[in-house]
Amino acid sequence: MRPSALPLLLALLLPAAAHAEEAVLRIGYLTQEVEPPPSLSTPDEPVPDAGLMGARLAIADNATTGRFLKQRFELDAVTVPPDGDVEATFRDLAARGDRFVVLTLPAAAVARLTKPAQAAGVTLLNAGAPDDSLRAEGCAPNLLHVTPSRAMLADALAQYLVRKRWGKWLLVVGRRPEDALYAAAIRRAAKRFGASIVEEKRWTAESDVNRTAEAEVPVFTQAKAHDVLVVADEIGEFGEYLPYRTWDARPVAGTQGLVPTSWHRTHEQWGASQLQNRFKALAHRPMTPADLDAWTAVRLVGEAAAQIRSTDPAALAAHIRSPGFAMSAFKGVPMSVRPWDGQLRQPVLLAADRSLVSVSPQEGFLHPKTDLDTLGFDQPETGCKPQ
Repeated sequence: MRPSALPLLLALLLPAAAHAEEAVLRIGYLTQEVEPPPSLSTPDEPVPDAGLMGARLAIADNATTGRFLKQRFELDAVTVPPDGDVEATFRDLAARGDRFVVLTLPAAAVARLTKPAQAAGVTLLNAGAPDDSLRAEGCAPNLLHVTPSRAMLADALAQYLVRKRWGKWLLVVGRRPEDALYAAAIRRAAKRFGASIVEEKRWTAESDVNRTAEAEVPVFTQAKAHDVLVVADEIGEFGEYLPYRTWDARPVAGTQGLVPTSWHRTHEQWGASQLQNRFKALAHRPMTPADLDAWTAVRLVGEAAAQIRSTDPAALAAHIRSPGFAMSAFKGVPMSVRPWDGQLRQPVLLAADRSLVSVSPQEGFLHPKTDLDTLGFDQPETGCKPQ
């Protein structure tokens, strides 16, 4: 072989050799179709691929760094039909070799998967269930929580209202079990930060609120003197009809009005506009909180792989939970995992429909370790005792 031909031969062979040396890390994404409940007050159609598109963007972002480290990331995304078998589908993902699985499922389904996941050596990343029970008595050593808990959301809102000196609340609670859980988080937050719930009312109206709101809401919201009406209506059955119709001229906050959330389409600080633009180019729509939570879950794995230069699932899971792990996610501060319950520490946005109002934790709410731990259950309060 002529010496001058050697560089050309190497150039042809090196890309294939480099590709062959790549370590592949498979990440599962598991969700289930949900039939929308009737009589929603909001006219917005549900986003069918909310969450999934965030996971896909994160896989692309992982590939950017992984390319230099000979790491390749693949997403196995499965949507289970409403009457499908979530546990059987999870076992299929585990059989493919997925050792990290992102879940956008209700709390009960997440809880059912923890033991099969432990048996298969799989780390679950909860990107959809805000239930505090999953961080307490339902916690598990292989279960991490990316989506903020209801306690975190309520604490974020309470800090802002207290800082504004709006400390007297009228609490209106919907009829669903999830509304009761949100209301419980609001009561806890009020007690924690020195606010008071002066009165509490249950929404039980059976009429079409779209047609009767102008007559019903003013009468319903007559109550003791209060600064804010806090509403617990997670599916939007009636909450959208409370603003501007209350008996007293008071702001509305909670699940409607001023809403605590992990993400909002108007968020632009700390490079968030760049993420928003990349997401729009991929999905052709704004990024939702579900998309951001799924993006963060997949990026946790990719960031850990870059930091320790490994794709070993056990090593990655241990590193993500370790004190030395932190990652940025366009919220201004590094985020890390609480060792006592697996919850991702993170700021919480407070947003109106078309405006980002504030970001919690609020100034002045301090913690000896990190102010992020003023949101949600701190270590002395935790009910997590993983088996």
